[in-house]
Amino acid sequence: MPNEDNNPCKYIFVCGLHRSGTTLLARNIGNLKDCTRFKDTGVFMDEGQWLQDVYPPDRAYGGTGRFGFDPRAHLTETSALLTPDNIAKLRRIWQSYWDQDKSICLEKTPGNLIMTRFLQAAFPNAYFIVVRRHPLPVSMATQKWKINLSSLHRLFEHWLRCYGIFEEDKKYLKHVYELKYEDYINNPDQYHEEIARFIGTRVPDAPTEDKLHVTPLPPADVPERRMEEASRAYNDKYFARWSDLLNNSVFKGYYRYVAVKYESQFSKYGYSLLSGFDLTGGLVRTNKRIDAIIGPFYCCGANAWALVQRIGRRCKMHGKRTIRTILPEFVFTRIRQVRRRESFGKA
Repeated sequence: MPNEDNNPCKYIFVCGLHRSGTTLLARNIGNLKDCTRFKDTGVFMDEGQWLQDVYPPDRAYGGTGRFGFDPRAHLTETSALLTPDNIAKLRRIWQSYWDQDKSICLEKTPGNLIMTRFLQAAFPNAYFIVVRRHPLPVSMATQKWKINLSSLHRLFEHWLRCYGIFEEDKKYLKHVYELKYEDYINNPDQYHEEIARFIGTRVPDAPTEDKLHVTPLPPADVPERRMEEASRAYNDKYFARWSDLLNNSVFKGYYRYVAVKYESQFSKYGYSLLSGFDLTGGLVRTNKRIDAIIGPFYCCGANAWALVQRIGRRCKMHGKRTIRTILPEFVFTRIRQVRRRESFGKA
């Protein structure tokens, strides 16, 4: 790969927590003029962290919803990993997956959010596009992942921790563009134009209708140069769920406690856990002394329940692996055949 000083390429890093819309945003930016992104790499979500071995992936630090709590995950220009050999290796590996005929190279990994300074040191011509999404959809969607199983308040803390780190790190960055997911889905064309100007390119002309496929395509198969659209329905679903938890859950004391506890911290980013959720009877106005006693018990109980779920999930996965090593292969072949027939029958 050419020396960075003479390299005409720009490197675009899309940053934001899991479930924040980074995948949608990265795919659309990848469709801008002269942009190239990772596609069909065979790794999870085509994320650059899985294509290299210079720095550990986020699962080395606890994975989704937890990696930000590990100080080792926060990489800066002072990292011991930033050796000339490692920098050259990282550029070489990623460059092999980008289109060599294009000069704007894009990479998307959620962990980029807390390693922007590291990436800028490795790629001096780096541009960072940082997306934030309301902590409720981010945390509640993350909680649904079987690989996560964290309590809701811990996911709130993780959101605040990661974006707090970025707020400090962006003081050292040369090129940063920030946006909210909610604003983006309301007016994507405006943001595509702004992002294109930010990275020095333009939005391509939309393909004519006669060039598009008639049959609906899954997101990964959207034709080149056609921008994907997002819907507010995804956020609205989680907002409705949160309102139900605050008002009707048998554990609403816990949910109201964490809503009050984190409200002021999220309000700094323009988000609320209380406003607009039609709290029946208003907030419980217990005094601070009682809250200070009961609240931590709520959180300990939520953490304990999440731990039990994680242990159960891991025991189940371990059991499956053990069975797989014991039973002969033809048994699994037979099981797969039966499941395939059942799926065809349902279809």
